[in-house]
Amino acid sequence: MGEFDLIRRYFQRPAVAGVEVGVGDDCAVLVPTPGARWLVSSDMLVEGRHFLSTVDAARLGHKALAVNLSDLAACGATPRGFTLALALPRADEAWLAGFSRGLLALADAHGCPLIGGDTTQGPLNICITVFGEAPPGQALLRSGARVGDEIWVSGRLGDARLALEVFRGTVALAGDGFEVVRAAMECPTPRVALGQALRGIATAAVDVSDGLLGDLGHILSASGVGARVEVDALPRSAVLAAQPQALQRECGLAGGDDYELVFTAPRGAALPDVGVALTRIGVIEADPGLRVVDARGTAVAHGLRSFDHFAA
Repeated sequence: MGEFDLIRRYFQRPAVAGVEVGVGDDCAVLVPTPGARWLVSSDMLVEGRHFLSTVDAARLGHKALAVNLSDLAACGATPRGFTLALALPRADEAWLAGFSRGLLALADAHGCPLIGGDTTQGPLNICITVFGEAPPGQALLRSGARVGDEIWVSGRLGDARLALEVFRGTVALAGDGFEVVRAAMECPTPRVALGQALRGIATAAVDVSDGLLGDLGHILSASGVGARVEVDALPRSAVLAAQPQALQRECGLAGGDDYELVFTAPRGAALPDVGVALTRIGVIEADPGLRVVDARGTAVAHGLRSFDHFAA
């Protein structure tokens, strides 16, 4: 199977509304919504760095797009389309069938068609660029948090990191418990509907990809504020809650790969109900820095930091 046969068989689909020309030409041609603003983001997944070689191909296809849709969600954007650059060691038809199935099922669920990209031979590497839209002045950014705002997070934190520790052999989990956290790691849910519903309500937002401490830190830095976070308030699954306290805190504060939204909103703001649990975890303060406290308000020394590809 050659490169162009591969593309036609697994990735080429009919153009949809808003896409004048999709996969199969030198460029895609999109039809923008009059007055809307484009939001564009790229993420790369490298085997051995972002995912294990044993991951199910369909789940990998899902996650490859999910992490990009999560960036659009953090900005309150409506997905419009995406490109895929895919390096493969070989054209494995069974793997390609599973990967494209997982990828395109999530794309269909969010009305986000594949509109182009590239394939080549090489170490397994997946790079997606996603395109979205938002009304003028309504995109959620990291720079709008204000003193007194409450800090909220969607869903649950820490399960993906717990699954990673199981794969590393530092934690033992069996049966249903392992499957719960493994699904969180391999098949995250991008909070696209929540992000759109937060337009005009949230003052700042970011998705939790590298860990709560670091990602919330981006909001603090961009907004020129500080924060107090109550570690015991972090939402967690029953599986994580059964682990030692130190591990719970490490997974929740610095785990990463959660792809939940952390956002700030004025105290008492009416938050949207889109079927996703929202938990208040702290407050924005004037003093710089991020302070972690327990349920009694006592400072928690932790020495944790979020993931950084190039940190020593």
